[in-house]
Amino acid sequence: MPQILEPTPENLARCAERLRRGLPVAFPTETVYGLACDSTSEPAVHEVYRLKQRPQSNPLITHVLDAKMAKSAVIGWDVRAQRLADAFWPGPLAIILPRRAEICAASVGGRTTVAVRAPSHPVARALIAAFGGPLSAPSANRSGRVSPTTAAHVAEEFADIDDLPILDGGPCEVGVESTVLDLARARPMILRPGAITPADLEPILGPVAAPDIGAQAASPGTSAVHYAPSTATELVDAAALRARLDAAHAAGIARVAVVAAAGTAVAAPDELLAMPAHPAAYAQLLYATLRKADASGAGLILIVSPAERGGIWDAVRDRLRRASAKRFGRADGV
Repeated sequence: MPQILEPTPENLARCAERLRRGLPVAFPTETVYGLACDSTSEPAVHEVYRLKQRPQSNPLITHVLDAKMAKSAVIGWDVRAQRLADAFWPGPLAIILPRRAEICAASVGGRTTVAVRAPSHPVARALIAAFGGPLSAPSANRSGRVSPTTAAHVAEEFADIDDLPILDGGPCEVGVESTVLDLARARPMILRPGAITPADLEPILGPVAAPDIGAQAASPGTSAVHYAPSTATELVDAAALRARLDAAHAAGIARVAVVAAAGTAVAAPDELLAMPAHPAAYAQLLYATLRKADASGAGLILIVSPAERGGIWDAVRDRLRRASAKRFGRADGV
């Protein structure tokens, strides 16, 4: 099993030295746990891709302390980028700009751009500071699986890796991945929705283009199948839940795990995994709940689609669509 470490100064120094040797470290951010490596080292980046079983074409986000460090990773840091950093950094916003040559091409799938963000989690910031430079990191899970929001989730994902240190920062506060905003095009575009919404961005940028579904290769986390439990998973409307449960039982599925609002009627042996009504609380618990449903022994997971739209609900709905895009087996995405 990997080793879960308290984020003491000694352990942070050990992990920073490990990163300098080209070896990965799992660490918490406010969004999800990440699998960090030196952004400037091609062998280190390849090791993260290998460990995660991630397609080489899928880019990583580069994590920095602040705008000063971001400027060492990107070209064209302009007044818009600075205003965004002033407003939302440290926090769950990744900004895409042309990359500097120091950020190795392998970390961005050979692209000319890179996404940079400054995480707000104190352990993430302490690790970046101890390392002294940018860290590239995807979520700390095997490709296509549900993202981890606790150190224990990471340990479960990489139970076969004995020497992976995991810095424990407690449960992630946001719980879904960062908003990815492309500033390298004529009109700013959100490539992946997150906790920072168009309504947050538009006072600074003016109109922001909606996600360009099907043309988002510049951003991680946008493959059609993503964040997926191993158990067959479907997204259903509340009005269709009873009929879908009946059909599942008639098809020989003895037990169904239902992810839905508290109070949703589910009869034994099916199991209700109740979700909060508040959007931020829902997002924070989403991946932990999907993992619990996946481990429940149910033959099917049914997620009742939230009726609400706008704000962080759009990020939640995006993750739910991708988690349920493939009914059986593991995904091939990130």
